[in-house]
Amino acid sequence: MKPIWIVDDDESIRWVLGKALARENLATKSFANARDAIAALDHETPQVLVSDIRMPGDSGLDLLQLVKSRFPGLPVIIITAFSDLDSAVAAFQGGAFEYLAKPFDIDKAVELIRRALDESLREASVESGPAETPEILGQAPAMQEVFRAIGRLSQSNVTVLITGESGTGKELVARALHKHSPRASQPFIALNTAAIPKDLLESELFGHERGAFTGAQTTRRGRFEQAENGTLFLDEIGDMPFDLQTRLLRVLSDGHFYRVGGHQPMKANVRVITATHQNLEQRVRDGLFREDLYHRLNVIRLRLPSLRERREDIPILVRHFLVQSAKQLGVEAKRMSDAALHFLCGLELPGNVRQLENLCNWITVMAPGQTVEVKDLPLELTQEQGGGHANGASSQGVPASLAYHASEHSSLSHHGTVVTLPVGEAPPAAGGPDGWLALLELQAAGMLAGGQQDVMDVLGRQFESALIRTALKHTHGRKNDAAVRLGIGRNTITRKIAELGIDGAKDD
Repeated sequence: MKPIWIVDDDESIRWVLGKALARENLATKSFANARDAIAALDHETPQVLVSDIRMPGDSGLDLLQLVKSRFPGLPVIIITAFSDLDSAVAAFQGGAFEYLAKPFDIDKAVELIRRALDESLREASVESGPAETPEILGQAPAMQEVFRAIGRLSQSNVTVLITGESGTGKELVARALHKHSPRASQPFIALNTAAIPKDLLESELFGHERGAFTGAQTTRRGRFEQAENGTLFLDEIGDMPFDLQTRLLRVLSDGHFYRVGGHQPMKANVRVITATHQNLEQRVRDGLFREDLYHRLNVIRLRLPSLRERREDIPILVRHFLVQSAKQLGVEAKRMSDAALHFLCGLELPGNVRQLENLCNWITVMAPGQTVEVKDLPLELTQEQGGGHANGASSQGVPASLAYHASEHSSLSHHGTVVTLPVGEAPPAAGGPDGWLALLELQAAGMLAGGQQDVMDVLGRQFESALIRTALKHTHGRKNDAAVRLGIGRNTITRKIAELGIDGAKDD
């Protein structure tokens, strides 16, 4: 591993950081000014660069700009005694990994450098997006079925009804159906029937003649005319007013329509694709949707799975949206830590892919550093998750889809660990010498049976958290004393407390 470079004109800062990192078995190299560091970059590079912002000659921001132009993946931590907003903004706009203001806590500085080190050592194969991004992303079996259906329908003009929850990507599927059809070179026109007032929807669909109603000063082509020889996508078709359903049925039946106020029939050569998140069968039973129109639209039904049904796609979607968001803002794409990705995979996300995309936009703008941890996510997500089984995840952060079903298993809570047991099986005696090991084995067995991949990491973090919390309770929150009792170093317990989000610790 390459050394960590410390660039600061203050010799005491270089000495303190160097000693602290040496205790962590991390090699360092120090420079008293940016000029010497720039010269050294011609024949070597660091693993992480830590630089003061204001030094004689070239500033830390000058060094940051040069490093990011030559080595964009190298994490740079900016240190300054001038902790003003302008410096912080300039550092982040220049691509700094993080901003640390003097005077700083040495343990926190080491923790920050370790985090940057993890970022630097992370696989360089972070997806930057292929040259041509596919219109729909998904590797889950449910999405493969959708892709197969699109392929089978590609050369057909048949009417398609796309169903699925809001935010699952129904318009993307409609566009894919058009793109791979013989009509691909012709217009694709989309209209959300729920977003248009009832009085205007008829004119939007079929157009109007001049003078047809107050304000109709010119003849206007409707969406059917605009989509001639192409595809018309009608989203939220379940919300279409009943009287307009009759007119739509007529167009689908004989291919003709009239503009509002018109007397000349217009011929429509249009492929119609519709979509809804509603249960159309129930709306037919309730008398809100014409049964004959329902059968006319429901020639081929294509159901899109919710994100809960394709959790394995969340990592690739997250990476895609982070790259996409970063490109729009002209910044480097953020990366999700394994723990943060695991956390996201356990959320319900009722807004589906749309909600996930919005979350990635938030992360790009608001999350500190380039690698995003669970603590960097919006509070409303992490607080709900911390409250138990909110958002469909267990209190261990295990997605609900990976847990045993409650109808088949019972749960036993023991010292903050939820263990699933087969119904009718008595739990081991927790007070016995091997009781906690038996509980641990049961928990591991349940997670492995559920298909979870990072069992060692999840249970290891829980084990460390339980030990440190118990030690802190025993020492009344004194972390240095707790470190001695546990037989670990002071820097180690400080780092673990931060990583595990443990509260209540204090310096001795």
